[in-house]
Amino acid sequence: MTRLASPLPDFRLEVHFSRWEFVARHNLTASDAQTMTVSELLALGSDEDRAAFDDLALGYVPTWGSDRLRAAIAGTYATCGPEDVLAFAGAEEAMFWALQLLAEPGEHVVVTVPNYQALETVPRAAGIEMTGVLLDERDGWRLHLDEVEAALRPTTRVVAVNFPNNPTGAVPDAATFAALVELCEERGIRLFSDEVYRGLELDPARTLPQAADLSPTALSMNVLSKSYGLPGLRIGWLACRDHAVLERLERHKHYTSICNAGPSELLGAIALGAGAQVQARNRAIIAENLPQFDAFFARHAARFEWAPPQGGCVAFPRYLGSEGVEEMCRELLDRDSVFLLPASIYRSDLAPVPEDRFRIGVGRRDPGPALEAFDAYLERLARV
Repeated sequence: MTRLASPLPDFRLEVHFSRWEFVARHNLTASDAQTMTVSELLALGSDEDRAAFDDLALGYVPTWGSDRLRAAIAGTYATCGPEDVLAFAGAEEAMFWALQLLAEPGEHVVVTVPNYQALETVPRAAGIEMTGVLLDERDGWRLHLDEVEAALRPTTRVVAVNFPNNPTGAVPDAATFAALVELCEERGIRLFSDEVYRGLELDPARTLPQAADLSPTALSMNVLSKSYGLPGLRIGWLACRDHAVLERLERHKHYTSICNAGPSELLGAIALGAGAQVQARNRAIIAENLPQFDAFFARHAARFEWAPPQGGCVAFPRYLGSEGVEEMCRELLDRDSVFLLPASIYRSDLAPVPEDRFRIGVGRRDPGPALEAFDAYLERLARV
């Protein structure tokens, strides 16, 4: 049993969300696509699915995930089969174990920045050495492969990436991603690929292959929370054709969730069976929303630099106001009950995340009232 060598720091994003997500009137920083009700989800299945849900016994399910769920997950990959899938209670559990177990204390991991905090804090707490590779904000948050290569050491065991990226919405081109896979294979390094926003690219040409399909040693992580918009199910997974890795992870899962909830696994399998339809629905919501965001930022061009996400449903615009992004987010929340995530939430000990950015979400229906409240705040600032 692996244990962390040092205490985990506060998870800044989750601490902030636990305080404000269900208090603020307008959540304008949501990282998930628009969700649906249980009834709406069941309607995507068959009559047999409805009956199975009504008659479901509330007992334990297999630690690996039910056969139906794993088959449904495997159906989203080109190469991986059900035997290459291990289910988890959300993506966070998958990250928590994988990022401790894929390298040993004193070995080295490279991770892209900005990132979801667990990608760097969990390995560091396990005694693993870390290097951050900062995405290039001057070039659409581009991943420079030469910088990844320069960060590698003889002790590097893992390169961890997140595309489409949270919080920037960046997606590398397919050639760069393929070259990253090749670089990792040539050096005997395992690629850990967080792909939770895959499927929300408005331009289908931007959709990357999944790492586990491209490399027999890579791990692809995904979840029903983001591009499927079903975070309440708490169903995540890792896909990998290296079964020894999955077996080790499964043994450690016994210490945390043991298994997922049976109702969630059944509903998750239904969602994955209709996955193309669910993701198309969510892409349509984003496509409908983006002109509203474009118009908002165009009205306030003197205060913001804005670019819509290349993939996913979050973006990371720059705030140009003299009071700074931290004060702007704080006042907007206090006075107008509009919730955004300032750059400090995404600060990294590995590379300097720009301090004038904030995360905004574009995947929820009807952002109009939130943008109107944001407008009112900015109009008050202009009168001061």
